[in-house]
Amino acid sequence: MLCLSGLSVALVFALVPSSSEALKDGECEVCLSFLGKFYQSLKDNNVQFTSDAIETALVKACKDAKGKENRFCYYIGATSDAATKITNEVSKPLSYHVPVEKVCEKLKKKDSQICELKY
Repeated sequence: MLCLSGLSVALVFALVPSSSEALKDGECEVCLSFLGKFYQSLKDNNVQFTSDAIETALVKACKDAKGKENRFCYYIGATSDAATKITNEVSKPLSYHVPVEKVCEKLKKKDSQICELKY
């Protein structure tokens, strides 16, 4: 019985996200703002929530982005001059309606510069 309860405790710790993974106040400001507006525009324009459709819309939205938002787009590879491309790390979760906060947390793990952007 003791072994079973120890296993249960281990399982709980494995499933509960650590506080270091969660975004702190003011962190990922540009990511949260840009993706929040982007997600809302997808819903407002009745875009089909498939990964490909979202990725196409993301690249289109990034063409009009200026300043810090353009830099964010560059970091995720949604600009023509970007060296890497992790747009699927945005489009796939959004196609499943994953909250923007979680998408930004995941992006932070891929490239910490994304969350260092501030307005």
